Parts: sequence; structure tokens; C-alpha cells
Amino acid sequence: MTHVTRLRNAYRRIRRIVDGLRGKDLWQSAQRRCPKISLGNPGTCWCVCPEGLTETSVIYSIGVGQEISFDLEMMRRFRLEVHAFDPTPRSIQWVRSQVLPEKFVFHPYGVADHDGMGRFLPPKNPAHVSHTLLSRETPWPAIEVPVYRLATIMSMLGHPRIDVLKMDIEGAEYGVLADTLTCGIRPEQILVEFHHRWPEVGVEKTRRAIAGLNNAGYRLFDVSASGEEYSFKLS
Repeated sequence: MTHVTRLRNAYRRIRRIVDGLRGKDLWQSAQRRCPKISLGNPGTCWCVCPEGLTETSVIYSIGVGQEISFDLEMMRRFRLEVHAFDPTPRSIQWVRSQVLPEKFVFHPYGVADHDGMGRFLPPKNPAHVSHTLLSRETPWPAIEVPVYRLATIMSMLGHPRIDVLKMDIEGAEYGVLADTLTCGIRPEQILVEFHHRWPEVGVEKTRRAIAGLNNAGYRLFDVSASGEEYSFKLS
């Protein structure tokens, strides 16, 4: 870790403490220890526990955008296959324009808490890629794309289990997590970006999501310096 990165992370932690005192952020410490490694480009990396990961592990990476450094590093390090999901047109176009390893398997549909069509709203900034299922103000029209529940996708792909579930789905993570736990699906690890800083979401949703994961047997083993990416492991 470079000196600049350490300073940046220290600033982020201080900002999180201040925002937490103002009720705009959540300060949640790790709940268990385990070996962990951070994979991916600086600013877009994810923390994963390498224990038990092999070339037969099933990895779901939900929410691709135009950044797959974590996925590529997982494939390189563990020689495994990554199933990636994103229904947004720019992401689909970007993935199809890349020369990618055979073990990067892309699915051009979304993940939600229901099967059918999802109404995705684009970002206010047209230079950004990520769309959201949440209602928000934007000058651009919504798009209708196919979405499936995690249980449906696992059945479609013939996967009886998931070893690592990584989600960055712009506020839809709360519904997907609740539906996943209700269905009895228990990925060995869940890496999720929570969006409680969005005014239409709020801190309480993340608190409830963490409590639900804890009740299902998950314990938090890492929180990123930005306070956005959370890594859980099944106890």
C-alpha cells in the first residue's frame, strides 16, 4: 500500500466517523477474523477470504459496469470461472468489445427480488454507467430489462451452490439479500456494496440488512476504507 493510499484511506475513515455522528453513515467494525486478500484495481477492489476457493468454486459477480478487475484477478489467482451479470446497454456493449478469458461468462440480465422485467433508471450524469431499480430523479428515460431472482438464476445455470456472491447493484441489494435468505440460499461469502448514503435509502436499511445476515449465520470480516464495500462469511 502506497503512502498516498494510506493517507486517502485515513481521510475516508475520518469522514465516515464524522458522517456517522451526523447520522448519515454507518460505523460497523468487523465481527470475525479470517485470512483475507484485496483484489482488483485501487478504488474498485473487493476483499475476499481465500480459504476454500478452488478452480471448482462458483462465483457470481452481479453489477459489472465497465470494471472487472476483481473478476479477472479472481480468475487468475484461483483458476476459476466467474459468472458476471449486468443488464445495462453500455455495460453489455463494453463487455462485448473486450477480449476476455473464456472463463469470464457474461449474462446480459439483471438480478432482483422478482422474475420478470425491471424498470432501470439511468444516472443523472450521462458519462456514468450504472442504472438503478430505485426511484430517483433523472432527466433520462428509464429502460425495461429482464431480471431474475437469484434462486431462478441458479436453477437456470445448474448451480446447487454459490461460493462467492459479489453485488454492486445500486440500491437493489437490500431486496435481493432478503429474498436470497428467505429462499434458503447461503453463499459461503457475500461481498456487497451498500448504498445507505443515498437519500432515498438511508442508514437504517443497511443496519437491518446486516442484522438479517447475522441472523442467517454470516459475520462481517471486512469493511472498506470508504465504508461502502462489506465482506461477510458464513460461520
